[in-house]
Amino acid sequence: MLKSELIDQLTEENPHLSRADVERVVLTVFETITQTLESGARVELRGFGAFSPRYRKPRVGRNPRTGGSVSVPEKWIPFFRTGKELKARIDATRK
Repeated sequence: MLKSELIDQLTEENPHLSRADVERVVLTVFETITQTLESGARVELRGFGAFSPRYRKPRVGRNPRTGGSVSVPEKWIPFFRTGKELKARIDATRK
């Protein structure tokens, strides 16, 4: 699902809200999650999952085109861990 599709679906489900209002809410939620991760904190959405920044050590990688070694610097990446309820719902739909 694309962000625009999410906004469209929420607008359909909430006809009392304008599309601009729904878009503003969605963008605010995403921006708040992003800012919290930037500050190094964790974002937990009960029943859905948790976002947290995760540290990756520097390492030596391989260039797939040339096969040569490439130095990959240390970095922080966003990590998402699925919540228990979401896992159960997805698993139930696949059986």
